Amino acid sequence: MGHREQLMTAAKRCLEERGYARTTSRDIAAAAGAPLGTINYHYGSKDALLNRALLESLWEWGDRAAATSGEDDGTPGERIVAMWARMIDSQLTERALMVASVEAMAQAERSPEIRQQLADALERSRTGLAAQLHGLDGIEPTEETRAVGSVHSALVAGLTQQWLVDPERAPSAREVAIGLRAIARDLEGDA
Repeated sequence: MGHREQLMTAAKRCLEERGYARTTSRDIAAAAGAPLGTINYHYGSKDALLNRALLESLWEWGDRAAATSGEDDGTPGERIVAMWARMIDSQLTERALMVASVEAMAQAERSPEIRQQLADALERSRTGLAAQLHGLDGIEPTEETRAVGSVHSALVAGLTQQWLVDPERAPSAREVAIGLRAIARDLEGDA
Protein backbone atom coordinates (compact mmCIF):
# COMPACT_ATOMS: atom_id res chain seq x y z
CA MET A 1 0.00 0.00 0.00
CA GLY A 2 1.40 3.40 -1.00
CA HIS A 3 1.25 6.64 0.93
CA ARG A 4 -1.99 7.72 -0.77
CA GLU A 5 -3.86 4.61 0.40
CA GLN A 6 -2.18 4.68 3.81
CA LEU A 7 -3.28 8.29 4.29
CA MET A 8 -6.88 7.45 3.37
CA THR A 9 -6.96 4.52 5.80
CA ALA A 10 -5.38 6.67 8.52
CA ALA A 11 -7.83 9.54 7.89
CA LYS A 12 -10.79 7.16 8.29
CA ARG A 13 -9.31 5.82 11.52
CA CYS A 14 -8.68 9.35 12.83
CA LEU A 15 -12.26 10.36 12.02
CA GLU A 16 -13.45 7.44 14.10
CA GLU A 17 -11.05 7.99 16.99
CA ARG A 18 -10.71 11.79 17.11
CA GLY A 19 -13.60 13.14 15.08
CA TYR A 20 -13.58 15.58 12.20
CA ALA A 21 -12.89 18.78 14.11
CA ARG A 22 -10.09 17.40 16.32
CA THR A 23 -8.06 15.56 13.65
CA THR A 24 -4.84 17.30 12.66
CA SER A 25 -2.51 16.71 9.73
CA ARG A 26 0.05 15.37 12.18
CA ASP A 27 -2.48 12.85 13.53
CA ILE A 28 -3.14 11.52 10.04
CA ALA A 29 0.52 11.41 9.03
CA ALA A 30 1.49 9.63 12.24
CA ALA A 31 -1.32 7.08 11.88
CA ALA A 32 -0.28 6.45 8.26
CA GLY A 33 3.43 6.26 9.04
CA ALA A 34 3.92 8.78 6.25
CA PRO A 35 5.72 12.12 6.02
CA LEU A 36 3.50 15.12 6.80
CA GLY A 37 4.02 16.64 3.34
CA THR A 38 2.46 13.63 1.61
CA ILE A 39 -1.02 14.81 2.64
CA ASN A 40 -0.71 17.95 0.50
CA TYR A 41 1.09 16.05 -2.25
CA HIS A 42 -1.64 13.41 -2.62
CA TYR A 43 -4.79 15.29 -1.53
CA GLY A 44 -4.02 19.03 -1.63
CA SER A 45 -4.89 19.63 2.01
CA LYS A 46 -5.87 17.94 5.26
CA ASP A 47 -9.45 19.14 4.78
CA ALA A 48 -9.66 17.64 1.29
CA LEU A 49 -8.36 14.31 2.63
CA LEU A 50 -10.74 14.32 5.61
CA ASN A 51 -13.68 15.23 3.39
CA ARG A 52 -12.92 12.43 0.98
CA ALA A 53 -12.39 9.96 3.86
CA LEU A 54 -15.65 11.03 5.48
CA LEU A 55 -17.63 10.80 2.25
CA GLU A 56 -16.18 7.36 1.45
CA SER A 57 -17.03 6.19 4.96
CA LEU A 58 -20.55 7.57 4.69
CA TRP A 59 -21.08 5.90 1.29
CA GLU A 60 -19.91 2.59 2.74
CA TRP A 61 -22.28 3.08 5.70
CA GLY A 62 -25.15 4.04 3.41
CA ASP A 63 -24.58 1.03 1.18
CA ARG A 64 -24.67 -1.26 4.22
CA ALA A 65 -27.79 0.38 5.63
CA ALA A 66 -29.69 0.41 2.33
CA ALA A 67 -28.57 -3.04 1.14
CA THR A 68 -31.58 -5.29 0.72
CA SER A 69 -29.72 -8.58 1.39
CA GLY A 70 -32.39 -11.06 0.38
CA GLU A 71 -35.33 -8.75 1.02
CA ASP A 72 -36.00 -8.31 -2.70
CA ASP A 73 -38.99 -10.65 -2.41
CA GLY A 74 -40.65 -8.51 0.23
CA THR A 75 -43.03 -5.68 -0.39
CA PRO A 76 -41.64 -2.17 -0.76
CA GLY A 77 -42.95 -1.45 2.76
CA GLU A 78 -41.10 -4.45 4.20
CA ARG A 79 -37.88 -3.40 2.44
CA ILE A 80 -38.22 0.14 3.77
CA VAL A 81 -38.83 -0.96 7.37
CA ALA A 82 -35.88 -3.38 7.16
CA MET A 83 -33.62 -0.59 5.82
CA TRP A 84 -34.70 1.75 8.62
CA ALA A 85 -34.01 -0.98 11.18
CA ARG A 86 -30.47 -1.42 9.79
CA MET A 87 -29.94 2.34 9.69
CA ILE A 88 -31.11 2.75 13.28
CA ASP A 89 -28.97 -0.20 14.47
CA SER A 90 -25.98 1.42 12.81
CA GLN A 91 -26.51 4.58 14.86
CA LEU A 92 -25.07 2.61 17.77
CA THR A 93 -22.33 0.73 15.91
CA GLU A 94 -21.27 3.70 13.76
CA ARG A 95 -21.73 6.49 16.31
CA ALA A 96 -18.25 7.96 15.75
CA LEU A 97 -18.92 8.24 12.01
CA MET A 98 -22.27 9.92 12.66
CA VAL A 99 -20.62 12.46 14.99
CA ALA A 100 -17.92 13.15 12.39
CA SER A 101 -20.58 13.75 9.73
CA VAL A 102 -22.35 16.30 11.95
CA GLU A 103 -19.01 18.04 12.58
CA ALA A 104 -18.39 18.17 8.82
CA MET A 105 -21.83 19.67 8.21
CA ALA A 106 -20.94 22.48 10.60
CA GLN A 107 -17.70 23.10 8.67
CA ALA A 108 -19.69 23.44 5.42
CA GLU A 109 -21.02 26.80 6.57
CA ARG A 110 -17.55 28.32 6.20
CA SER A 111 -16.05 26.20 3.44
CA PRO A 112 -17.50 26.31 -0.08
CA GLU A 113 -15.44 23.21 -0.97
CA ILE A 114 -16.87 21.14 1.87
CA ARG A 115 -20.37 22.49 1.16
CA GLN A 116 -20.14 21.49 -2.51
CA GLN A 117 -18.81 18.00 -1.74
CA LEU A 118 -21.56 17.37 0.82
CA ALA A 119 -24.24 18.80 -1.49
CA ASP A 120 -23.10 16.53 -4.32
CA ALA A 121 -23.10 13.53 -1.97
CA LEU A 122 -26.63 14.35 -0.77
CA GLU A 123 -27.91 14.61 -4.32
CA ARG A 124 -26.34 11.28 -5.22
CA SER A 125 -27.83 9.63 -2.13
CA ARG A 126 -31.33 10.85 -3.00
CA THR A 127 -31.44 8.97 -6.27
CA GLY A 128 -29.65 5.97 -4.74
CA LEU A 129 -32.20 5.62 -1.94
CA ALA A 130 -35.12 5.95 -4.34
CA ALA A 131 -33.63 3.29 -6.61
CA GLN A 132 -32.73 0.83 -3.86
CA LEU A 133 -35.91 1.08 -1.83
CA HIS A 134 -38.56 1.84 -4.43
CA GLY A 135 -37.12 0.68 -7.75
CA LEU A 136 -37.22 4.26 -9.02
CA ASP A 137 -34.12 4.07 -11.18
CA GLY A 138 -33.15 5.80 -14.34
CA ILE A 139 -30.51 7.84 -16.09
CA GLU A 140 -32.37 11.10 -15.47
CA PRO A 141 -34.12 11.26 -12.10
CA THR A 142 -37.75 12.28 -12.24
CA GLU A 143 -39.41 14.69 -9.85
CA GLU A 144 -40.86 11.68 -8.01
CA THR A 145 -37.50 9.92 -7.75
CA ARG A 146 -35.86 13.02 -6.32
CA ALA A 147 -38.76 13.68 -3.95
CA VAL A 148 -38.80 10.10 -2.57
CA GLY A 149 -35.04 10.13 -2.11
CA SER A 150 -35.18 13.56 -0.47
CA VAL A 151 -37.71 12.38 2.11
CA HIS A 152 -35.56 9.36 2.97
CA SER A 153 -32.49 11.60 3.19
CA ALA A 154 -34.32 13.98 5.54
CA LEU A 155 -35.35 11.04 7.70
CA VAL A 156 -31.75 9.78 7.86
CA ALA A 157 -30.53 13.22 9.00
CA GLY A 158 -33.31 13.67 11.52
CA LEU A 159 -33.01 10.17 12.95
CA THR A 160 -29.24 10.55 13.21
CA GLN A 161 -29.67 13.72 15.25
CA GLN A 162 -32.23 12.07 17.51
CA TRP A 163 -30.07 8.97 18.05
CA LEU A 164 -26.98 11.08 18.78
CA VAL A 165 -28.74 13.32 21.29
CA ASP A 166 -31.27 10.99 22.91
CA PRO A 167 -30.81 7.30 22.01
CA GLU A 168 -33.07 6.21 24.87
CA ARG A 169 -36.13 7.90 23.34
CA ALA A 170 -35.24 7.99 19.63
CA PRO A 171 -37.77 6.26 17.36
CA SER A 172 -37.48 2.65 16.29
CA ALA A 173 -37.91 1.47 12.69
CA ARG A 174 -41.43 0.34 13.62
CA GLU A 175 -42.29 3.81 14.94
CA VAL A 176 -40.90 5.43 11.79
CA ALA A 177 -43.12 3.14 9.68
CA ILE A 178 -46.19 3.90 11.83
CA GLY A 179 -45.53 7.63 11.48
CA LEU A 180 -45.00 7.46 7.73
CA ARG A 181 -48.19 5.45 7.26
CA ALA A 182 -50.18 7.99 9.28
CA ILE A 183 -48.69 10.88 7.31
CA ALA A 184 -49.41 9.07 4.02
CA ARG A 185 -53.06 8.52 5.03
CA ASP A 186 -53.45 12.20 5.81
CA LEU A 187 -51.84 13.18 2.52
CA GLU A 188 -54.12 10.79 0.60
CA GLY A 189 -57.11 12.55 2.12
CA ASP A 190 -55.94 15.78 0.46
CA ALA A 191 -55.36 14.22 -2.97
